[in-house]
Amino acid sequence: MNSSADSSAQAEQRATPPLAGQNAIVTGGAQGIGRAIADGLARAGARIVIADIAGAAKAAASYPDGLGITADVADENDVERLVKETISDCGSIDILVNNASIYTSLAMRGFEQIPLEEWREVIRVNIDSVFLMCRAVVPHMRRQGGGRILNISSGVVFRGVPLLLHYVSSKGAVVAFTRALARELGGDNILVNSVAPGFTLSDGILENPAGVDFEEVSRMSIAARTLKRDQLPEDVVSASVFLCSPGAEFVTGQTIVIDGGQYFH
Repeated sequence: MNSSADSSAQAEQRATPPLAGQNAIVTGGAQGIGRAIADGLARAGARIVIADIAGAAKAAASYPDGLGITADVADENDVERLVKETISDCGSIDILVNNASIYTSLAMRGFEQIPLEEWREVIRVNIDSVFLMCRAVVPHMRRQGGGRILNISSGVVFRGVPLLLHYVSSKGAVVAFTRALARELGGDNILVNSVAPGFTLSDGILENPAGVDFEEVSRMSIAARTLKRDQLPEDVVSASVFLCSPGAEFVTGQTIVIDGGQYFH
């Protein structure tokens, strides 16, 4: 047994980032939870593609060889262009993080007061985008022998939070979508999982005081948590990177709730 060679190989393995050589698209990745996840994937060695309706190029510039693409990922034509540009520039798509969603601009109100147009827009952005992105990316993952898809849901699904029925419904659909798609794609070695953050003090929350009353919601969330503090975007990163990493190669169809122990399941 060559212990010196074994030690050298182990040291080299530790020095190689787990996602080295992989390309990751993060939708809605210019700020907030999406940006934090992109940062974590980049630290793990992935090349980052930021897709967002604004700020994509600026955000991507902070990563080595980062690529920023302005796109509405709930629009079929934009999604096709986004995927085509990514393949052309990067050569492959190994990881897809479906993070883009509408939340911070929504007013809390009874479901009878939600305009149909607002309902449809929330569903369009929060779940149609997930469908369109997966439909466009999966053929490329199949051809290359596998991939990882991470969908961002929300802890509101499991707590039945009132006064945001369209948002809660859309995020519940993300969980159901994750489970069903995981069944379809298991034979292709494409793993599909989800994380469900609790109320998070993201950039969007702090910049939209006219939407959700974040101070009151934050106070209530902390009171209900096992871990008594505010949740930050960085709190979602470790679990998200794990689900995209080799260590999670036998995990699919799962949703991890990340909310400081507000909900147990």
